Amino acid sequence: METIAIIALAFAFGGILKGATGVGAPILAVPLLALFFDMPFAITIFSIPNLLPNIWQAWTYRRERLPRVFNLRFALAGGLGAATGTYLLANIPSHLLEQVLALVVLVYVGFRLFHPSWALPYPAGRALAAPVGFLAGALQASAGLSAPVSITFLTAMRLDRGTFITTISTFFVALGVVQIPMLIYYGFLTPHTAMLSAAALIPLIAAMPLGAWLIRCVPRERFEMVLLVILVGLSLKLLSGFFF
Repeated sequence: METIAIIALAFAFGGILKGATGVGAPILAVPLLALFFDMPFAITIFSIPNLLPNIWQAWTYRRERLPRVFNLRFALAGGLGAATGTYLLANIPSHLLEQVLALVVLVYVGFRLFHPSWALPYPAGRALAAPVGFLAGALQASAGLSAPVSITFLTAMRLDRGTFITTISTFFVALGVVQIPMLIYYGFLTPHTAMLSAAALIPLIAAMPLGAWLIRCVPRERFEMVLLVILVGLSLKLLSGFFF
């Protein structure tokens, strides 16, 4: 029951963020899970909730997608990165991956604070789609978080909301198609963890309306600042095991 309660709480926080911003549930859910469990468990539990909602979002906003060549480069490279990242997850000690996760989150926070207006023109984004997709996929599969690369990259391209959502959702679908079979192969996604992962959809989806309500009642800048403070706290907590 304690495990179920922790998972439900982590995904409820992730759902609030997703409801408020449309993306980013792993940013809160994975570091929270990593505080109580090891990294393979945290990433495995997030595998099904990361796939199914994104299939729906990719289909819903399919008419607003970028040119096919961009989506193919970004998504296919992300799938290849996910394969590499899952291999690393199975072969690198969990505590090292936790440090990677903490550092990745801190880099993300720093970039959001010091480069909020960074812009990337579409031709440059198209040229970078494959290497950025690979790196983001590898980070997602090994450290549970691709946002410092994937979301920062797409945000810098100044995409419309629908275009942004369908692009990032297609990317996560490609990751899930590769990641889930590999998690099964390495013995991480068992019937038990698959049941917990599927059940985690409930608090995730249930909390999304609360996030949508909060973003209407609280200024977006203040909401994002609270989020960044929480992320710094989680990262420092993860890093404390390395220094003490």
